Amino acid sequence: MSKTASSKTSLFSKRLREARLRFGIAQDKLGVMIGLDESCSSARMSRYESGVHEPPFKTIEQIATALNLPTAYFFCEDDRLASIICGYQISTEAQKQMIADYICSLNLSQ
Repeated sequence: MSKTASSKTSLFSKRLREARLRFGIAQDKLGVMIGLDESCSSARMSRYESGVHEPPFKTIEQIATALNLPTAYFFCEDDRLASIICGYQISTEAQKQMIADYICSLNLSQ
């Protein structure tokens, strides 16, 4: 997988498709989960995934909530960081603290 999205699709559309497929959710079902009408949900989600249209930020937040992902995941250019963001989201509070402590221990300011 490349570090950035191809020129034909936006980074958001790439991440949306990856996330939806990872969770095994059909386009129409995801559309309905975020409040789209059943009659247009598949077409609308298809346009988002193909990069024809990019949804308003509020819709992106609804998609993130439906998929239990942070909104930042959809805009993360680095695939490794996107994976870390996903892992962080599903971590326990104790694990999140361990992650934060580890990053602080790296002393990145030097």
